[in-house]
Amino acid sequence: MSATASHIVTLTPAPTLDRTYFVTNLVSGAVNRADSVGEELAGKGINVSRGLHLAGIANIGIVPIGNADPAVLARTGSSDFLHPLWVDGTLRVSTTILENGGTTTKINETPRPLSHDDWNAVVELTEKTVRESGAKWLVIAGALPTYKETGTPVELQPLFEKMKSLGVKTALDTSGDALTHWAKRGAATMMKPNTEELASIVGRNLFTIGDVIDAAREVNSYGVELVLASLGADGMVAVTKDSAWSSKTDAVRVINTVGAGDATLAGFLCAVIQNPVAAGELDHGLDYNVALGVKTAVQWGALAVTQPTSGLTSVENLPTSYLYENPERSTPLDEPAIGKPS
Repeated sequence: MSATASHIVTLTPAPTLDRTYFVTNLVSGAVNRADSVGEELAGKGINVSRGLHLAGIANIGIVPIGNADPAVLARTGSSDFLHPLWVDGTLRVSTTILENGGTTTKINETPRPLSHDDWNAVVELTEKTVRESGAKWLVIAGALPTYKETGTPVELQPLFEKMKSLGVKTALDTSGDALTHWAKRGAATMMKPNTEELASIVGRNLFTIGDVIDAAREVNSYGVELVLASLGADGMVAVTKDSAWSSKTDAVRVINTVGAGDATLAGFLCAVIQNPVAAGELDHGLDYNVALGVKTAVQWGALAVTQPTSGLTSVENLPTSYLYENPERSTPLDEPAIGKPS
């Protein structure tokens, strides 16, 4: 596949086959029968690409996929927007048990390791696709695999350096030790932690909107231009070194929270691509519209939790969202975040 014109390229380093079991009256420790089973090719970057594809935003998703299941793209309806790099092995499986009117339980397999050669091929394909498509954003999203040879995490720095040389912005959405590591490296343009992850990065508890803004500003100080902090029921806060906005929607009926964060990132990117800042001008010191981006992000996230799948199935009938510049710092979080010492 040759790259076509695209606003955004996504990279999902460790894609997964998501299987969702819909169950009524789940009994723990017993044999249960599923009412139905859904199957999707997923992973954070893939979910972002799928959402953008639904909205008509040109994008290409790069995915290293185990060649043991060559029909997976066609079977999951993913061929239109994904560009696979076939590698030896199987595709990991993630299992979600969604209880009717109850809880969501998710079990993720560990990402499949990649050889140094395979990862180098991923980096080369990503750069080539960005360059040939003329993309303005690269999204690196999801868990990071390890190298087969050493067991150490794959290296992202070459990607950040290549994108910087091309003038391409990078959005990084990962978790765990990798999130803290890359936050403190400050190599990404934008990062999207939730409050628990942000608390872990800075190693302290977050109880108020002000605490979240201060923690995000610490990440800004490492070099990350924009922090989009997901606050769950409290919506989202967008923070740069000089400005801050919060946004939320009215309450919605929650069916499945898996993939909601990916939907918010897709919504943000959709808004900034469709509403560009005039050439040569800046908005709050940036050349993209953060305020509109975060206002749209929470709409997409709220819509996502009302849908049963981990990836968006529609971007129609978005709920109303509310935007607040310089939000009240003393506002308590509905869900305080406990930080672990870094």
